Amino acid sequence: MTVNKKFVSFSGVDGAGKSTQIQALRTWLEEQGLRVATIPFWDQVATLTGMREGAGHKIFKGEKGVGSPDKPVNRRDKNIQTWPMLCVRLGLYALDAFSTRKQVRKALASDADFIIFDRYIYDQFANLRLRNRMVRAYVRWLMKIVPRPDVSYILDADPVQARTRKPEYPLDFIYINRRAYLDLADMIGGMTVIPAGPVQQMRADVLRHAFRALGFESASHEHDEAESLQRAS
Repeated sequence: MTVNKKFVSFSGVDGAGKSTQIQALRTWLEEQGLRVATIPFWDQVATLTGMREGAGHKIFKGEKGVGSPDKPVNRRDKNIQTWPMLCVRLGLYALDAFSTRKQVRKALASDADFIIFDRYIYDQFANLRLRNRMVRAYVRWLMKIVPRPDVSYILDADPVQARTRKPEYPLDFIYINRRAYLDLADMIGGMTVIPAGPVQQMRADVLRHAFRALGFESASHEHDEAESLQRAS
């Protein structure tokens, strides 16, 4: 398969199934002979991560680690929604925006044919009070700095099921966070929201949108591929 170099991003609440869908897309692309790079936003793009993680643990007394059904954790970082923390985030996310631009350019200059961002700057914006007019204006300004992915996926999820899969944050925050992602999609436009559903259905939806938006296959073949993937699952 011949394709111009592209990059996509996956965003959504914790427990939405991003890792599963990223791996499914990556596997399909590699089966087509493409070289794929996956970039985890927090590890390779976000700035001052040590300080940010330390603040959540030392200042707010949150627990470290990644929550799982058999080992839940109580994180206290992005769910701390005070005005002082909002001001801190506005500064940090400006640094993240410039870092995002730098890392996208670096990735597109690499030998990878296709780049997948596991989270993106959008996931930072979803931590803000997007219904505040000044915050929305600030986000729009930062969006002028950040390259737009060829496809920006938001994986929607039922908050209760998402927390069951990844128990890290209070349920009320997950509801707020989910609403923020949907508000963000409405605000900046051009994002692809994948409705919550069974894993195989979401996988078929992700590939269907990839076929259409990235020009991999004809419309008829895109449908056949998505349907065959769904049956195989």
